[in-house]
Order: sequence, then structure tokens, then C-alpha cells
Amino acid sequence: MSDFFFATKFTFYFDIVIKFVFLCTHTEINYDMKKILFILSALIISLLIHAQQRPEPQPAPDTFEKFKVGMAGYTFVKFDLDKTLEIMQKCDVHYLCIKDFHLSLNSTDEQIAAFHAKLKAKNVTGYAVGPIYMRSEEEIDRAFEYAKRVGVKMIVGVPNYDLLPYVDKKVKEYDFKYAIHLHGPDMPLYPDADDVWKNVKDLDPRIGMCLDIGHDRRNGKDPVKDLKKYKSRVFDVHIKDVTGATKQGYSVEVGRGILDIPGFVKMLRKVGYDGVCSLEHERNMDDPFLGIAESIGYFRGVIAATKK
Repeated sequence: MSDFFFATKFTFYFDIVIKFVFLCTHTEINYDMKKILFILSALIISLLIHAQQRPEPQPAPDTFEKFKVGMAGYTFVKFDLDKTLEIMQKCDVHYLCIKDFHLSLNSTDEQIAAFHAKLKAKNVTGYAVGPIYMRSEEEIDRAFEYAKRVGVKMIVGVPNYDLLPYVDKKVKEYDFKYAIHLHGPDMPLYPDADDVWKNVKDLDPRIGMCLDIGHDRRNGKDPVKDLKKYKSRVFDVHIKDVTGATKQGYSVEVGRGILDIPGFVKMLRKVGYDGVCSLEHERNMDDPFLGIAESIGYFRGVIAATKK
């Protein structure tokens, strides 16, 4: 029933009730007739109240999973925080990995408080910061202090290989999780999950990876198998789809590429992943909104369809 149609019917029946009440109180009619009119009025009011109680939509399928659906801040690299939160609210997504173009590393405490207030107003939680690139010990210090002031317990980072011992030291000092973001064949640093594992397996167990399933696949790897192999060090997941398992493969809406999304969702459950799966949409970046909605909808559809 449309809101306009409901309003029209409400006005019509409300007018009848008013007339019934007027008859009962301003005209000389017998007791039995008054009783009937009052009962009819009560019935109409009851019907109107129940007509307003329309069923609510079902909650998103991930509501019932250990893992959560979120959004990687880079998805909105060309948009401000207000637009980001507007789209997240429309997509019913409540977890954001914070990028520094939305909250600068130089932010004051007041700016951080205002940022969190905006998120809270839209029922969104900033669960991590990053990816942040780190090429010196000073940049690592800055990133850890930034995360502390923002109030998160995980950094998604990309440190130079030779800085990993220093990251290990800082993780122990701050008691943070540090998820290294892999980048496929486009960068020499951390091209896939195998490379991250090789470099972190002997470090503090709080140092792991942000498993970007699109980049992992573009480097010829299988994200489903990699999630299974490295489950103890997968702290964050970036969801995307790609057209090919080579450098020439590019990002598309989730469900339109070659990734085994149903297999990946099943593996998330199998390994008991309890972090966030954040969409990092990298297609039509000037106007990504329909692609974002399609990708979130597809991913949630797979969650629902594969639920036993």
C-alpha cells in the first residue's frame, strides 16, 4: 500500500469516526444505537492502527554470520565522508576501514571526535585504519600513534620488507593487529598471500594479512585455498572480483569476474573467520554507486544462498 493511498484511506475513515462520535454526543438517539456506533468507531480505529504496522525488511544475511560485511575506505577515494556514509547507509553497511583522505594522519583530537560522531549518527563503526604505506621507522611510529588516537586496534599497512622487525616491535608495544595489504602483480611489495606469509610467519602472531582476494587472484593464486592455508594470519579481507588471473585482469562488480565467491564464503565459515569482509570497489571510480550496490547485493545473496 503506497503512503499516499494509506493517507487517503486514513483521512476517509477518520472522518467517519468523527461523525460517529458527533452523533453519539450531540444527537438524541437511544442507548443501543450509541453502543453500536461506539463499537464501530473502535473497530475502525483498531483497523487503522494495525494498517500502519507494516512488516519490516528482513535483516541482512551477514547479521547471522561470524564475519561482517564492511567497506574499504578506498572505494570512496573521490568522495567526501558525508557521501561515503550516505552510500553505506543506503547499502545497510556498518563497518568502515578508515582511509587518511577521510581522516588525516594529522587530525586533532577534536577532528577525530567529530569524525566518530558522524559515523555514529549513521550507525557506522570505523574498525581499522589503512592501508597506510610505511617507508621509514618514523612513518611506522606515526601510523601506530594515529591508530591509537583514532581508537582502533588494527592497522592495515604496507611496510617495506626491511622494516618488518620494527613493525614487530611496535605490535608488541601497542598490542595492535597489523594486517599487511597484498597488491597483486602491480607492486613488488607483497604481491600475494604466499609472500605475506613467508615474511611474517616467524614474527609476532599479531602480524598477518589483509587478504585482497582480487589482487591475490590476479597474481595467479587461489584466495579460497589461501584463506584455508593462512587462516591464523588473515585479519582483514578485501572483497572484489577481477576478469583474469593475470596482471591484465581488472576489477569488476562482484559476481561478474572469475572469482569463486560462493567457495570463498563457504571457506569463511569453515575457518571461523570473525573479521570484516570489506568491499574495495575499484571500477568506475567517478560514479561507483550502482556497482557498489550490485557488489554488496551479490555478496550478500551468496551468503544467503550458501547458508545451510
